[in-house]
Amino acid sequence: MPLDTSRTDSRPARPAAHEARQRLEHARNSRMAQLRALRESGQSAEDPLMSAQADAIGKVLKEIDAAFARIDEGTYGTCVGCSTPVPVERLEILPYTRYCVACQRRAAA
Repeated sequence: MPLDTSRTDSRPARPAAHEARQRLEHARNSRMAQLRALRESGQSAEDPLMSAQADAIGKVLKEIDAAFARIDEGTYGTCVGCSTPVPVERLEILPYTRYCVACQRRAAA
C-alpha cells in the first residue's frame, strides 16, 4: 500500500500571538531561574565560567525581549535576513529566533 504523501500540514504559517507569547514567557522564566541559580550558587562573580554563563543568559534575555517587540510590531515569525516565514517548528524550539536556518548560518559565519 503506497504512502499518502499528499497530506497537508494543519499548522499555520506563523504561530498565534498568544502561543508565541506563552513560549517566550516560558523561555524568559527559565532563563531568569538559571540566572538566579547562578547567583545563588556561591561562586564568585569573577569566576570566568560563571561570568560567561551569565553573559550568555543575558544575551538570550535580550533576544526574548526583542521577540516580544516583534510580536507587537506584527513581524514575529518573519526572518529578518530574508523576510520569509520562519518555520513554525523552529519557532517552537527557539521562540526568540530572528532568522530562518539558512540566514542563521550566514549570520553565524
